[in-house]
Amino acid sequence: MTPQPSVAIATGSFDLAAHERPRLMRLAALHRDAEPVTITAFPAERSAGGTHDYYSEGDYWWPNPEDPDGPYIRRDGFSNPDYFNKHRVALRRMAIIVPALTAAWRVTGEKALADAAAAHLRAWFVEPATRMNANLQYGQAIKGITTGRGIGLVDTTHLAEVAVATRALGEAGMLDEALYQGTIAWFRAFMTWMRTSQLGIDERDHGNNHTTCWVLQVAAYAELCGDVEVLAECRERFRNVLLRQMDERGAFPLELERTKPLNYTLFNIDLMTATCQILSRTGEPLWHVATEDGRCLAKPAEFLFPYLRDKSTWPYPRDVEYFDEIPVRQPFLLFAGVAYNKAEYIALWKELESDPTVEEIIRNLPIRQPLLWF
Repeated sequence: MTPQPSVAIATGSFDLAAHERPRLMRLAALHRDAEPVTITAFPAERSAGGTHDYYSEGDYWWPNPEDPDGPYIRRDGFSNPDYFNKHRVALRRMAIIVPALTAAWRVTGEKALADAAAAHLRAWFVEPATRMNANLQYGQAIKGITTGRGIGLVDTTHLAEVAVATRALGEAGMLDEALYQGTIAWFRAFMTWMRTSQLGIDERDHGNNHTTCWVLQVAAYAELCGDVEVLAECRERFRNVLLRQMDERGAFPLELERTKPLNYTLFNIDLMTATCQILSRTGEPLWHVATEDGRCLAKPAEFLFPYLRDKSTWPYPRDVEYFDEIPVRQPFLLFAGVAYNKAEYIALWKELESDPTVEEIIRNLPIRQPLLWF
């Protein structure tokens, strides 16, 4: 059985595995018998790709009332209920199940849980009949405008935790070698596509949370693949790109300009701290790295914490959707709480909802099993 990790904070010893165990037992019971279902079960008639190509459509794009059959128009923050979402839901389902079963295996040592997770990895990344192609050429398409966009890579942010789970299982010998190496090969190919394709480069250079999504994913995939050169590249982007998204207060101006300022701010800091967690465990710790004018990762955590403790004090516009459903158990509270010895962050993290059921909130919570990240 893998040793249970114990996370030390200033006020004493916080045993993360013991805290998570009851929740993980519930999740294991829920997911252990779930059958793998991949994108090949959901043909996408509007896709320019094939059966094995992931396809999604832009959430905030709607028919033009003045030209119903013409190109769609954008309504930022308002999701079109008729957009094609089946591949996104299928991927998210797998990205919930695999890490949950892996984390439950870590606290129990029960091989059947690891085997159940392995079945999903095999179906998604190795089995020729059901695997997904290792690219996102057709993500976030818009009718009448484009067959795919770089920002579609926000959909696969959920795969970062799948890569982390795969590494945990593989390094413990819980995956057969063909499956482990086949899954690594898939993530290496996907990482290469992200780093070399025009759509991948578009996402890398987009700015705001999309750039953070890119760095987190590439870091997670590089860690799984053991690619030290790509990890070094991610560290440079963390220092010179991600930290510069914040202002001197620790706020993210590009997120505050959106129609869902709180949601996007939380999403960005969750991804940024998860990125720091990966990069700090594979090399030089980055939690205290700062720009020349003092911007560091402690600042957005300090900026946000009071508003999460009392959301009525939020001084910016309410999100146009789902403002009442947030915050949930934002991973940045735990990551930053441990890194900066902030017991109050961890206390709030413990109080918040760990497994939300609202689809939009699930979509923006790609890190759900912190046990796998320490």
